[in-house]
Amino acid sequence: MVKPLKIALAGLGTVGAGVIRLLEANAALVTARAGRPLQIVSVSARDRNRDRGVDISAYGWVDDMTLLAEDDAVDVVVELVGGSDGPALALARNTVARGKSLVTANKAMIAHHGMELATAAEASGSALKFEAAVAGGVPVVKGLREGTAANEIEHIYGVLNGTANYILSTMEESGADFATTLSDAQRLGYAEADPTFDVEGVDAAHKLAILASIAFGAKTDFDAVVCEGIARVRAADIAQADALGYVIRLIGTADAEVNNDGARALLQEVKPCLVPKGHPLSHVTGATNAVVAEGNFSGRLLFQGAGAGDGPTASAVVADLIDIARGEAGPAFSVATSELTALPPAEVGHRVGQTYLRFTVTDRPGVLAEITAAMRDAEVSIESLIQQGRANHGGEVLVAMVTHHGPESAVAKAVDLLKDSDSLTTAPLVMKILES
Repeated sequence: MVKPLKIALAGLGTVGAGVIRLLEANAALVTARAGRPLQIVSVSARDRNRDRGVDISAYGWVDDMTLLAEDDAVDVVVELVGGSDGPALALARNTVARGKSLVTANKAMIAHHGMELATAAEASGSALKFEAAVAGGVPVVKGLREGTAANEIEHIYGVLNGTANYILSTMEESGADFATTLSDAQRLGYAEADPTFDVEGVDAAHKLAILASIAFGAKTDFDAVVCEGIARVRAADIAQADALGYVIRLIGTADAEVNNDGARALLQEVKPCLVPKGHPLSHVTGATNAVVAEGNFSGRLLFQGAGAGDGPTASAVVADLIDIARGEAGPAFSVATSELTALPPAEVGHRVGQTYLRFTVTDRPGVLAEITAAMRDAEVSIESLIQQGRANHGGEVLVAMVTHHGPESAVAKAVDLLKDSDSLTTAPLVMKILES
C-alpha cells in the first residue's frame, strides 16, 4: 500500500476547517492526483472545544502548536494561524529545521521572514510552499514560479486586496463616500473590525513583496514597499475618474529597473491608481484579486479569482500538499536563495506617465491661479482641469486635474511648492494613471 502523506495542521479557523472539508469531500480525487492519500494526523488551535463545523475527533490534539513538527510521524506541517512572528514563526522555524515540509497561508511571515525560512528549507532538503499566501485560490505563485519560468518578467501589477477592492467598487456603484462604505463592509463581513492592513495597503504590500521576489529574482524586501491606502479617496474622486473614462483601484506594482547610477533596482509600490475602463483590471470588482504579469516571450498574462475565503484558500493549501506528495519541491522563490539578489529601491522621479491630482481648497479668489502657477513652475503640463462647487458648508471646493505625460519628479515638485499654502485644507491626493 502507498504510504500516505501525514499532515499536522495548525489553525482551525475558517481556512483550517476548509482544508478539512476539502480533503473529506475530494478524498478520492486528491489521492489520485497526489499519487497517495493525504492524511491529517494532528491538529492544534487555541480552543479545543470550539465548534468549527468539522469533526476533529479522529486527529491527535497538540496544545502547543510549535511542537507539531516534533512528531516523527508527521511529514508536512500546515500553518494557518497568521502573524509575522510569534508562534507561527516558531512553528515554521522548527518545521524546516527538522527537515519537514511547510505549507503556509501566512503572507506577513513570508514577506518578513521568507528568505530565512527558504534558506533553512533548502539546507534541510524540505519544501516551503505558500501559494495560499497570495491571492487566495488564484494560482499566481505557481504561475510565476513554474508557468513563466522561461520568461524574463518585465512588469507585474495587480489588485491584491479584496477588501479595498470591494470598498472602491461599491463606492462606484452607490456613490457613497469611503467612511460609509467601510462601515457597511464591516457590517456585512467584507472588512475586519480593524481594517487598517487592508485599507492602508499593508496586506497588499506583503503580497507584492513576495511576488516581486519570485518575478525578479530578488530577496524579499517588505520595508522597501512604498505604501499608500484608499482612506483619502472620496466619492467625488470616483465620480471624476468615471467622467474621464477611468475607475479607481488599489494597485500593487513591481518593476526591475536601472537606477541613474547604472545599478539594477526594484520598484515596489502599492497606491490607488486610475485604471482605464478598457484595461482588464478595470473589470475586477468586489472582493476579487487579479494579477497581471508581462513576460518577454509569454506577453501579458492575467491571473484572476477569489482572493480569500475558506474554499479558495483551502484549495491553494491542498494544491501545495499535492505537489509535496508528488515529490515536487523546488526552490520556494523560483531559484535558490543563494541566487537571489538584494536589490536597492528604484528611483522613481524619472518615471514618465499621467497623474490625477485632487486639491481640497478654501473657496476664495486666486486659489486656482496659485495651483496652476505651481504646476507651471514645476513644468507640469495640464491636460484637463475641473473646479467643482462647494463640497460642504465649510466653504471648501475641490479642484481636480489630469496632467499630460511627464516625469513623476515634476508632479512631486509641484506638490512640494504648494505644501505650505494656506489655500489647501488637506494634502493633495495624487494618483497615477495606469497605462492601458
